[in-house]
Amino acid sequence: MRTTTLPVRSLRRAPSCLLNPSSSGSPTLQPLRCASSSSAAQAAAPAPATTPRPAYTKPQRTPTSNPPAAISNKSMRPGSRKGSYTFNAMSVGDVDTSLPPLPSAPSSSSSNTTSPSSYPSPAAASEFVAAVQYTSPSLTNGNGDNPGAIDWSTSFHGLSTVAFEPEVAKILMAPLNKEDVEIKPDGIAYLPEIKYRRILNTAFGPGGWGLAPRGELVVGEKVVTREYALVVHGRFVAQARGECQYFSEDTIPTAAEGCKSNALSRCCKDLGIASELWDPRYLRQFKKEQCRELWVEHVVSKKKRQIWTRKDTDPQYPYALAKRVGV
Repeated sequence: MRTTTLPVRSLRRAPSCLLNPSSSGSPTLQPLRCASSSSAAQAAAPAPATTPRPAYTKPQRTPTSNPPAAISNKSMRPGSRKGSYTFNAMSVGDVDTSLPPLPSAPSSSSSNTTSPSSYPSPAAASEFVAAVQYTSPSLTNGNGDNPGAIDWSTSFHGLSTVAFEPEVAKILMAPLNKEDVEIKPDGIAYLPEIKYRRILNTAFGPGGWGLAPRGELVVGEKVVTREYALVVHGRFVAQARGECQYFSEDTIPTAAEGCKSNALSRCCKDLGIASELWDPRYLRQFKKEQCRELWVEHVVSKKKRQIWTRKDTDPQYPYALAKRVGV
């Protein structure tokens, strides 16, 4: 082995471990011997002893019928995220303590013949499923306030399932009484909305029908619109959008009611009520026999124009019969 001796001038830089104080109290430099690396020295060094690692055995988890009252992060499954845990319901009491427990299932060691008493009762099974599963309100199971109710804002429940009785159909499709038909100043014949309601009450009874809104009220610059569905005895019958004009913001509620009545008259068209009003031949004959055209004068603006009225009625305000020229 080679030895190396540090010079005296390296005394200031030598570490304290190399200085050996003498009897006189002054430190003396001791020779530092460093062993050079060699293959022989490495071969002579004994190899460290290795201890084999024991095989990992996954711990077996035994489910208990009574789960802990509180589950902390210490009971988390290895590899799961912080704050998350896995909990398997083993009995009805794991989900809701107020529910009765389910009967225990028959063991595999028992005979093949199983008594009927060993099966879970239908009542307990249904309660367990109801406790574990929860279905949020949707369009198919109600509108949220009453589970199982039909949401008429989107549903078409009962559409074309069965026809009405012949007695009801006879009332709905009865011919119009010409005394009930009115005409607007612009020549459009119509049936007053109250007449539609009377026909529906006669056919289905008061409370046996109704209008369900299918959307919000849309307010335009001069008109309001809204879509409605006609429901009869819990069945969807027809759908239509009503409209009505308004002149100021104060009259919007009144226009909304007129919009509803307009939608009702359009829905009744699908039931055959007042179908003559959409027949051009009937309209021409009605105007020829029951109506007339008159020259009238606007009371405020003094403008003259022609309007349609029934022969048995006079012009209504703000119109009055125009005076003849030269009279």
